[in-house]
Amino acid sequence: MSKKLLQVFSLALVAFLAACSPIKVLNALTPSSTFTKTSSIAYGDDPRQKLDIYRPVTALPNSPVVVFFYGGSWNSGSRDDYGFVGEALASRGIVVVIADYRLYPQVRYPLFLQDGAQAVSWTYQHIAEYGADPKQLYLMGHSSGAYNAAMLALDPRLLAAVGLSPSMLKGWIGLAGPYDFLPIENRDVRPVFFYPDSPPDSQPINHVSHDAPPSLLIASVDDNLVNPKRNTGGLAKKLRAAGVPVEEFYFTKTSHATLVASMSRPLRWLAPVLDRVTAFIRSTPAR
Repeated sequence: MSKKLLQVFSLALVAFLAACSPIKVLNALTPSSTFTKTSSIAYGDDPRQKLDIYRPVTALPNSPVVVFFYGGSWNSGSRDDYGFVGEALASRGIVVVIADYRLYPQVRYPLFLQDGAQAVSWTYQHIAEYGADPKQLYLMGHSSGAYNAAMLALDPRLLAAVGLSPSMLKGWIGLAGPYDFLPIENRDVRPVFFYPDSPPDSQPINHVSHDAPPSLLIASVDDNLVNPKRNTGGLAKKLRAAGVPVEEFYFTKTSHATLVASMSRPLRWLAPVLDRVTAFIRSTPAR
């Protein structure tokens, strides 16, 4: 298929995705030949506290590992929906852990972050059994999942509760994340953070310090859900001021949702998100 024909097909796919269940379509078009999957590993006692592991078929010893948290405004989402993320990173030689976590109304802030810390702890303790190096551990998320990754990387109290520290992370990656969003405008999100009494401690931007891990922040210029200038730009500026290594990229062909979808094989022409993530993981020096 020529490059032009591929782009025409992809544009048609974008239109199709808007009219149906986009995640199901992307996963249906995701090959399974690049990875092996271990499903439904419990990292806690709750039915939502489970994770899946995607391992590259051609994995090298001591591969890097990414723990990925999906978005959904902390009230929806499933690890089953993000197989295309697992495949994308596994195809680049990276072991991927995709974790479910408890959602509103079952829990509110900060309990879903405690789930994230437990998932990271399980990964740190067990991922060597799956061919990855716990000393090359990265956190990554999209939208509210990027918030989860940011909080775990920036607020040391969360990982300290499971006997770990952000210093054991080699880096973290945020896609279209909300890092500075008080007062909360999204009505669906308000009860998650006890609006109007949302604690300032709930904001990643308030936890920046010089000890933070290296960061890769990516956003869409035309994101109409999470303001990229305030959130991605504001956090990047504060990280740099604290002396933290940070890379920052903005893309014009993507929206809030298609930023992560551009990691899937049919939509990679939209933006080089997968390339940027892979380059960051391959180039980040040991801490």
